[in-house]
Amino acid sequence: MTHFRTCNLCEAMCGLRIETSAGRVTSIRGDEADPFSKGHVCPKAVALQDLHEDPDRLRQPVRRTATGWQPISWEEALDETARRLHAIQREHGKDAVGVYVGNPTVHDHGAMMFLPLFLRALRTKNKFSASSVDQLPHQLAAYLMFGHQFLIPIPDIDHTRYMLILGANPLASNGSLMSAPGVRHRLKAIQQRGGRVVVVDPRKTETAHVADEHVFIRPGTDALFLFALLHVLLEEAGPKLGRLAEFAEGLSTVRELARGFTPEHAAPHTGVPAETTRRIARELSASEAAVCYGRVGVSTQAFGAMCQWLINVINIVTGNLDRPGGALFTRPAFDIVGGPKAMAMNRGSHGRWRSRVRGLPEFSGELPVAALGEEVLTEGPGRIRAMVTSAGNPVMSTPNGRQLDTAFASLDFMVCIDPYINETTRHAHLILPPSSKLERSHYDLAFHALAVRNTAKWSPPLFEPGPDTRHDWELFLELKHRLETLRGEPRVRGALTYRALKALGPDGLLDLGLRAGPYGMKLRPFRKGLSLASLKAWPHGVDLGPLEPSIPQRLATRDRRIQLAPEPLVADLQRLRQTFPEGASATGDGALLLIGRRHLRDNNSWMHNVPQLVKGKPRCTLMVHPEDARRLGLRDGGEAVIASRVGEVKAPVSVTDEMMPGVVSLPHGYGHGREGVQLRVAGEHAGVSINDLTDDRALDALSGNAAFSGVHVRVEPVESARTNEPQQNSATG
Repeated sequence: MTHFRTCNLCEAMCGLRIETSAGRVTSIRGDEADPFSKGHVCPKAVALQDLHEDPDRLRQPVRRTATGWQPISWEEALDETARRLHAIQREHGKDAVGVYVGNPTVHDHGAMMFLPLFLRALRTKNKFSASSVDQLPHQLAAYLMFGHQFLIPIPDIDHTRYMLILGANPLASNGSLMSAPGVRHRLKAIQQRGGRVVVVDPRKTETAHVADEHVFIRPGTDALFLFALLHVLLEEAGPKLGRLAEFAEGLSTVRELARGFTPEHAAPHTGVPAETTRRIARELSASEAAVCYGRVGVSTQAFGAMCQWLINVINIVTGNLDRPGGALFTRPAFDIVGGPKAMAMNRGSHGRWRSRVRGLPEFSGELPVAALGEEVLTEGPGRIRAMVTSAGNPVMSTPNGRQLDTAFASLDFMVCIDPYINETTRHAHLILPPSSKLERSHYDLAFHALAVRNTAKWSPPLFEPGPDTRHDWELFLELKHRLETLRGEPRVRGALTYRALKALGPDGLLDLGLRAGPYGMKLRPFRKGLSLASLKAWPHGVDLGPLEPSIPQRLATRDRRIQLAPEPLVADLQRLRQTFPEGASATGDGALLLIGRRHLRDNNSWMHNVPQLVKGKPRCTLMVHPEDARRLGLRDGGEAVIASRVGEVKAPVSVTDEMMPGVVSLPHGYGHGREGVQLRVAGEHAGVSINDLTDDRALDALSGNAAFSGVHVRVEPVESARTNEPQQNSATG
């Protein structure tokens, strides 16, 4: 049989043509009839079959006992989970339970729709997610400037003629907050129509190799570079807001702020020559259609929110926001921004409460995950005593993973909604494994709202789940219902809500959202338009057209105006000036700056149990520039000790001029050698975790996002480390 689906392993939404026989997958390849991906597919797609058939994947709930993991029934597991969470909150308060949500959640419309219901039922303020180690600066900038955290401008890569890329490697990510299957072809098309692609990054990435120009920049200094660009744009060319001038406030403030940040001021800190900065600014200004795009590398640093703010401002003052070839807002069929209130994502919030220990600000109801370890380990009222994790592995994915490892081992109770016994879930008392990705229907709620073209596609389950399988949305609904029942909350209303949601399920809610959306039937059954039924008639998906101008209608600010100079971001400039004073330069104390990286075959920490994706040359190496290697006595293929404030690891060395001098790189998501992990393939390719080096104290003070990019580390050959072992131990604690 032939099935058409969307790959739900990354943001690209590639269409798949899957052949099955006798209940097994026989081939997976790109769907050439998919109007968005047009046959493109990356190597990760084969993992859908491997993940489904993986013998290490749990298929029923398990309880941790003194003699090992014991299978239990779903009723017993759900009852015990609700009972223990309720008991801990009754004795220690509602905030004694913490929650962590990993990024696979956003690839599952059932989880996205039903998880918020469970979180509201928990009533805890101690909510954490992968957002604060990733895209939180994007969301904060969007909230402050445009009025909604998911009004994130998307590069119109298919029509631009000049693309400036900072801290992003779309050839490895397939586009991030810019869903764009076949990025390589899209970038080449810019060049074929006479345009340019310029990459600014501390590493010459895969994307930099196909660009017209690559510029090295010192990690953590992108805000200075962006301000220097803005200075030139405003002082030389002047603002070109065009029709947006009518809808924008704060231009005079921005102009005044930028006056003090010249390219000459920035150059000693960034390592980017002033003349290079001026030239790039002039090229941006002169291009008939240009866009500035920054991603993880500029978000995961001490001024991440400021970077994303400045990127938006640059696109605005060059006249490239809300115009073809620049950056535009999407118009998705299921509108998570402007749709019916019951189905839209919340617009955001900032600083309504703060974390107990360090006073870090909440954003959109979440606290920075960099605070999670200390919130468990620090005694006192409000300490987290129980954890719920869903689709996440924070021991591997968040700063100071060893501290979090210790914290999770100390909990009174932990339950994990996850299909694997991994570095985090090994600490659980109960693990509740959801259905596989091929056993559930699929619609990309988030990524259709972040894509470079408006499309819509629904995929049915490839395989029907067995009678003892539960979807994650069912787990969230059942736990919500049990918690409310234990509290004695209105039983009639609660029972009615429970039954209605169970009957609708995520696809029923999806149908309502599509009907109420911009292309929908508006809940009137006889009007033509999108609905779930109509999407089922288009198995390859439907093309809804290119991104189009939508300001002011799309803005969610109260006055429908763009805020160019939001007060929290303006106030944060004092911190930037203090960090990078004029006339000073980067200081060299002998430390190197550590950055992360990803590979096309990697996807955070959970794809390393797929043989097809980990075969070949080992990827978990420390990349070092030849000058640094000579200075430190490192050799290609040798082993080095890398130490930071929080710990040290050993990794093989890869000497390459793709690194900026003074900067080293380890990949994200490795380190599978911990005791109790039941991932056989991953264990054979264990590597080391970069998050045993990243620092929970290093973050963007405004947004709370972790500052992974530019961690200070000391590197030396293993032989030297052995010789200096007593001193090394003393120095690193």
